Amino acid sequence: RRPQALQLRRQRKEAVLAEKRSLGSRDGPPHLVVLVPLHSRAAAHDPLRLLQSQDSAVVHVGEGRARGFALLCPRLKQRWRFVTAQAGDLHAVLDLAKVADSLLFILDPTDGWDSAGEHCLSCLFAQGLPSYALAVPGCTDLPPKKRIDAKKKLTKAIEKRFPEAKLFPLNTEQESSLLLRHLATQKQRHLAFRDRRAHLLAYAAEFVPGQESDLVGTLKVSGFVQGQTLDVNSLVHIVGHGDFQMSQVDAPPDPLSLNPRVVKGQKRSQDMEVQDGSVNGTDEMEEDVKVLMKADPSKQESLQSEVVPDPMEGEQTWPTEEELQEAEDCLKANRRVVKVPKGTSKYQAAWIVDDGEEGSEKDDDEYDNIDDDMMEEAVSQEGESSEEEEEPADEECETMTIPESLRDDQYDEKVEEDEQMLERYKQERMDEMFPDEVDTPRDVPARVRFQKYRGLKSFRTSPWDPKENLPRDYARIFQFQDFSRTRKNLFRQIEKDEMEGALVGWYVTLHVCNVPVSVMESFKEGKPLVLFSLLPHEQKMSVLNFLVRRHPSNSDPVKAKEELIFHCGFRRFRASPLFSQHTSADKHKLERFLRLDAALVVTVYAPITFPPASVLLFKQRSNGMHDLIATGSLLSVDPDRIVIKRLVLSGHPFKIFTKMAVVRYMFFNREDVMWFKPVELRTKWGRRGHIKEPLGTHGHMKCHFDGQLKSQDTVLLKLYKRVFPKWTYDPHVPEPVPWVRSESTLPVQEVEME
Repeated sequence: RRPQALQLRRQRKEAVLAEKRSLGSRDGPPHLVVLVPLHSRAAAHDPLRLLQSQDSAVVHVGEGRARGFALLCPRLKQRWRFVTAQAGDLHAVLDLAKVADSLLFILDPTDGWDSAGEHCLSCLFAQGLPSYALAVPGCTDLPPKKRIDAKKKLTKAIEKRFPEAKLFPLNTEQESSLLLRHLATQKQRHLAFRDRRAHLLAYAAEFVPGQESDLVGTLKVSGFVQGQTLDVNSLVHIVGHGDFQMSQVDAPPDPLSLNPRVVKGQKRSQDMEVQDGSVNGTDEMEEDVKVLMKADPSKQESLQSEVVPDPMEGEQTWPTEEELQEAEDCLKANRRVVKVPKGTSKYQAAWIVDDGEEGSEKDDDEYDNIDDDMMEEAVSQEGESSEEEEEPADEECETMTIPESLRDDQYDEKVEEDEQMLERYKQERMDEMFPDEVDTPRDVPARVRFQKYRGLKSFRTSPWDPKENLPRDYARIFQFQDFSRTRKNLFRQIEKDEMEGALVGWYVTLHVCNVPVSVMESFKEGKPLVLFSLLPHEQKMSVLNFLVRRHPSNSDPVKAKEELIFHCGFRRFRASPLFSQHTSADKHKLERFLRLDAALVVTVYAPITFPPASVLLFKQRSNGMHDLIATGSLLSVDPDRIVIKRLVLSGHPFKIFTKMAVVRYMFFNREDVMWFKPVELRTKWGRRGHIKEPLGTHGHMKCHFDGQLKSQDTVLLKLYKRVFPKWTYDPHVPEPVPWVRSESTLPVQEVEME
């Protein structure tokens, strides 16, 4: 066993070293470094200029307008690709961080980062942070006496965000060389959702309009394959635009080759072509392009995301003779002989109890007869007083008239939004003080208003069939027979590397079919074009459950079924989720608001994604800005997860006896009392009981409890109903308005998603 353990350890060490050496080498993809300015004064132009002036033997290949450049070092056998994230564009920063090998944060020498940088860091930590480095340009601009104090202040500020990070000053070429060496030799941090999928950042792109319309065509995307082997028969997801099929994969010449002869002969032409491709959207297609593979229609993944339901699928067929005989035998086996009066029907006879059951209730009946006279007297007194009172339930409420203060016209525009926010705060406060309690309606009978609800003996142990009364939307989704087993088998195939296609590090051109022209327009505007290959079934719709926790930077009330923006792994979409408690039981109680003090499960209709995957929840303001409200991870893909909505009807004891009480204000007519008679009652002080009978016609009822009630106690009746999320999935997310910057913020301690 000892040699076997040593051998396994040696193999893992060699695999880590091989991965580290391949990154940025001749056979691997270029080391992708994304520059992220975290302050309005921390521009990326000076660091880029210093990194470009490294050595006379270094070859620079431009990438168009301010988008970045490539750095080739044949002497060191290393190549880098530097891309600058646009300041204030949150989607661009998050998309580039999904595929970046390293992030280079540009800090301000005095303040470090501002409020927009704080918001950007919060999103990056929640999504998952790859390897990173901290650079501080512009230290020489400070007076010599203030440099030491500024460095101490900045070092203290970054300890909470980056406990083990080291600051790299970036003022001279020697310091930029040290930074490059650190980026090349530091340990690479892995993100699970991208390591199991092939992905690439577009180096160049070309759009070929289709024959039928100029708005849809074939998009030729060129870039370096990373992560896993890319199969032409699989689907690709263009981040922010949707899922598409590929027709073929080409292998053009590598524009960032470390071979000096290739660079010397093609350097000038390639520079012009890549710049034109970045600006005008044309690819550097060469005459000697090789076709690696073409899609096989029999093996290609389908774009079908929903099931087309058959309305006749659930129709009842006429039973066979065997089924009729089996039902007749079952009825004979369940028959019992009971003495009944003449003229009693079979239905009436089924409700007649046996002698044993009747005897068990004699004691209760005798006990009930003792207090009947006192009960009738109490009801008669209450009936006389109730005629004189109008809506006694409203006596406990208080109404307030809020005077309007004098405001200017510009401030009045926000009054309506403030009133809506105030109403949400009131609802959230009432839900915290009286969870799930509702008032019984006076205009509609309770048996009609709550006809979809049921009572449970125990919320934890009572059975509930997950296939019962499913909505029509469940006919459109897919469900796994065993999701965990499917996921395990799929990941095992990926680890064995059984797929065929373009290997990691190859420079390829993907022919993506039926792509709208808006994708090419966004690429021309300077936004990154990121592609991820999909695993099997990841284009199909199902019910996804996310485990999230509120972000400390936001405390606004968020109600269930409000539209939120989700960043799940490599996807972005809008949906209206449900919130429920995270427990180990088979039923989970619905939460009406996203709570601040506990982790909750968010349930939505969305495309299948295999965990692990991080999730970020944003809420869009009226001015277009996106607020980060919660972060977490993907919990499961399970349509059978039961989310139960609870309603609590409350009543007040009017007359209290030893174990009896007359309860009022829970119902307001006799029929409702009879309808809810089988449901068990509970009190806020822990008593349990049940309804014996109604008294009068105003909803009063005689109840029996397991102990004497207190006068200040409240009687509760709990009803339950299963709820489902709304089908509001929308893969198109609007671009957020840039965050309003302030000079400095206090750092917040957060948990980083691995």
